[in-house]
Amino acid sequence: MELLATNVCFDGEHRRYRHSSATLQCDMEFAVFLPPSALGEEGKPAPVLYWLSGLTCTDQNFMQKAGAQKLAARLGLAIVCPDTSPRGVDLPGEHDSYDFGSGAGFYVNATEQPWAPHYRMCDYVVKELPQLVENELPLSGERSVSGHSMGGHGALICALKNPGYYKSVSAFAPIANPMACPWGQKAFKGYLGDDQSKWEAWDATRLIPTAKERLPLLVDQGTADEFLETQLNPETLADVCEKFHHHINLRMHRGYDHSYFFIASFIDDHLNHHARALGLA
Repeated sequence: MELLATNVCFDGEHRRYRHSSATLQCDMEFAVFLPPSALGEEGKPAPVLYWLSGLTCTDQNFMQKAGAQKLAARLGLAIVCPDTSPRGVDLPGEHDSYDFGSGAGFYVNATEQPWAPHYRMCDYVVKELPQLVENELPLSGERSVSGHSMGGHGALICALKNPGYYKSVSAFAPIANPMACPWGQKAFKGYLGDDQSKWEAWDATRLIPTAKERLPLLVDQGTADEFLETQLNPETLADVCEKFHHHINLRMHRGYDHSYFFIASFIDDHLNHHARALGLA
């Protein structure tokens, strides 16, 4: 782990690191917020919220725009923000569009060439990155997961596919049913191939019926979100949860859009949701 930058923030510390990822076969950068309770010689290892960002984002968007550090510092909650795709591998067509390739890893493990050796973002955020940071930083090993848009989809599937690994899960404006929207169909076809039966392992609405663990879902969605009608499908997620008795708190917020203004408005609710599950509140 190469330390790239550090900033004192609400008596805690925001850090950016670079490391060589064996899973993705490239160098990756990520951000960490460590609360003040985890720092110093008498610091206590902190539980961690893994935040998964959306299309076109990097590790920096959430840390700079969400306004999460003040409450996280008070709660004693660490936050880890990975990047949204491999970087620097320069595959053919990787940078041609905003919704596939660079900045758009979709938190799946690709099986199609040339993506399969590098685009294994699920394994990266669930396995490699937590092992790295929990070994090297004052983190307790207790985890929760959240995210926005493509990252909301990522948070849902990471939790559903790994029972017992996270204490809680939440999402802002997730791509809830990617098999049924243009963003998801483009990504799944490219990363996973034409066989749609293979897509089902990466769609929350297909995972919920057979879920081995039913963590309550907190999902916030703005009614003025420009992608609500064409890409996000929260009502499909809610319908499946109701059918299979999977608790969901889907909150529709009048007038809010898809931006970090929306996330900043309700991030405290999500931090408190995770803090309760992690024994911090």
